[in-house]
Amino acid sequence: MMIRKILTAVTLLMLFFAVNASAQRRAYVITRDDTLRGALTPLRTCYDVTYYDLAVKVDVKKHSISGSVVMKYRVTEDFDSLQIDLTARLRIEKILFKSTALTYRRVVNSVFVTFPETQHAGSSEEITVIYSGTPVSAKSPPWDGGFVWKKDAKGRDWIGVTCEGVGPSIWWPCKDHLSDEPDSVQMKFTVPTGLMCVANGRLRDTLNTGDGNTTWTWFVSYPINLYNVTLNLAHYSFFSDTFSTANQPLQLHYYVLDYNVPQAMLQFQQVKTMMGCFEKYFGPYPFPRDGYKLVETPYYGMEHQSAIAYGNDYINNKSGFDYIIIHESAHEWWGNNVSASDYADLWIHESFATYAEALYIECTKSYTDAVEYLKGLRWQIRDSVGIVGPRGVNWDGTRFDNDMYMKGAWIIHTFRSVLNDDSLFFRLILGIQKEFALKTISTTDVIQYINRATGHDYSAFFNQYLYHSSPPVFEYKLKQKGKNTQLTYHWKSDDPAFAMPVEITNSYSYLFGKQIKTFERVNVTTEWKTITIPNFESGDFDVNTDKFYVKKSLVQ
Repeated sequence: MMIRKILTAVTLLMLFFAVNASAQRRAYVITRDDTLRGALTPLRTCYDVTYYDLAVKVDVKKHSISGSVVMKYRVTEDFDSLQIDLTARLRIEKILFKSTALTYRRVVNSVFVTFPETQHAGSSEEITVIYSGTPVSAKSPPWDGGFVWKKDAKGRDWIGVTCEGVGPSIWWPCKDHLSDEPDSVQMKFTVPTGLMCVANGRLRDTLNTGDGNTTWTWFVSYPINLYNVTLNLAHYSFFSDTFSTANQPLQLHYYVLDYNVPQAMLQFQQVKTMMGCFEKYFGPYPFPRDGYKLVETPYYGMEHQSAIAYGNDYINNKSGFDYIIIHESAHEWWGNNVSASDYADLWIHESFATYAEALYIECTKSYTDAVEYLKGLRWQIRDSVGIVGPRGVNWDGTRFDNDMYMKGAWIIHTFRSVLNDDSLFFRLILGIQKEFALKTISTTDVIQYINRATGHDYSAFFNQYLYHSSPPVFEYKLKQKGKNTQLTYHWKSDDPAFAMPVEITNSYSYLFGKQIKTFERVNVTTEWKTITIPNFESGDFDVNTDKFYVKKSLVQ
């Protein structure tokens, strides 16, 4: 997802979850709806969704929708009731099981469905939910979810929907939890004839219904985060390209407003370069059967699987690339292929996608340029709360800051520096993609994989950086002794087991009047240690913060 620029004020006063911030305790308000959405109760773990067949008719004039969802599932535990989710804004007409209408009750935005007979573990069943109403309109998409009803430059309808965070149940009934991705999804969207409908996956069929509408059928053949399921309606023009991969040619499909084709054809040329870089670092594109798409949208962007939302007006940043193309496409690997199982772990999506921007620069330019790019992001780090939040409560870490993006990227960069072995680092990155392909995972899964793959326990490192608000502080004392400097140092950290090497200056020289520092790698723990730096002025001491995200404090 794009970086949140507007932090919403929390006003509901129900249940408070206290979070340690840097200088105060901030109250994070957890509503009943958050708990119902976020918790994996027996009413949700009792079944595993395997397939959705979503059919929605869009009334553009009334800004309303009507439709149905067939939800196929495998019963994992005996049950006679289950939970699905649908915003209270939308009406449920009926819920059917084997042609029989089921009873249900609604609690906030959750729906508790009762069956006339026990569903037995191991069986495969399905229900159909018929619904309608006026979905929420997004006020500031994509940061606020909902339908986007806009007009293009020619005054024609231009419509989209985005729902990361708020969840897909704001516009269609489903099991709204990140941990349960269906194996496949079919989407049938009936829209006014003349508008092209673009959604995830491959287009299977178009059918003129004869009443001024056309039904577009799209199909996703891979597991998918449900917040990625989307639709786009506009007067699009289509063009395509092909990227040659090691495995097979990958089709690149582009849908842009019909008057933007010339600039899109120029701007989207960077996609093939990006694909080459990302396949180098992360492995083959994860969804070749469904292809890759960029779809022009009336909002900045979103990582909709195989249908990346693009709304950046064909503008490159000062580093020379289109941020939306690079960041959102990186999510095809980090977020869509390897997916967080809970919003508490969303750093897995955003931290790696942000670091992917730097890797794109490293791939196309140099490591030095990549570091300069990261340094340009660093000022946005706030250190307000830990990046990993509590599980089971639909956690939204961006209510406080954007640290899961910028700080997360710096954590990955710091870990790369700790390893001091790029070959190993990139094997780990690629290994995570292979090990957890098409799976939902937690922060613990990532840490345990790294520990196994390296043969070293980095739990204290990740505990400090991910679960605590502040990075470790390099506390030090300096004493000049003749031509030498005596350095006494340790880590001040929240985790008493924290230990990490860092680079410190041990000499310097001048080139054309500019001081050039040479760094020495030292191992640092929470215990004080003293060393002597020969022929060194204490005033020239420094820590290499180009490689390590740490704070430093001179103790008098």
